[in-house]
Amino acid sequence: MAGPSIRERVGSLFDAISRRYFVSNGFDGTLTSTGVAVGSYLSGVSEGATVVTVGIGAAVGLSTSGVWSVWEIERAEKRIERRDVEAAMLTDLGDTRVQEQNRRDRVKHATMSGIGPLIGILFPISAYLFAPAVITMFEATALAVLIGVLLLFLFGAYMGDISGQSWVVAGLRMGLAGVVVTVINVLLPG
Repeated sequence: MAGPSIRERVGSLFDAISRRYFVSNGFDGTLTSTGVAVGSYLSGVSEGATVVTVGIGAAVGLSTSGVWSVWEIERAEKRIERRDVEAAMLTDLGDTRVQEQNRRDRVKHATMSGIGPLIGILFPISAYLFAPAVITMFEATALAVLIGVLLLFLFGAYMGDISGQSWVVAGLRMGLAGVVVTVINVLLPG
């Protein structure tokens, strides 16, 4: 007897709510890292380590926000649902399998919400680990933007694939956001 397929394992990790939080916050993190990369270069930052440090700070902030906000949002939403079900059933659902499943779901959703921005920030910003010793700051910035756009493309392609859309078109639509953020940062005065 074969075990669960990769698609089934990924599906159990990425239920609809977790998937939304992961992709949404991953999208936010990737656009943040793109802005940090371009802004750092345009501001004359000369050490890749400085950009990495700023990126890590952004990752900590966005990931903490993702975990904390989703924990509280899901806690409140599940309490509302539980209260409504208890009122309809005229029974207390505390200390039941339903309550335990709600807690497990909350942990999963909050975790996926926090992982999204970590990936979205740390992957693109990692280009600066090699600057200026191996590559120039300009090359690190271009590489960070490229990694960010590719990551956005992957988020879009994934969502397009699971929703039955063209994964290429959906990927290109998401990737375009990274290009737009880059262009806006370049065109900003200062």
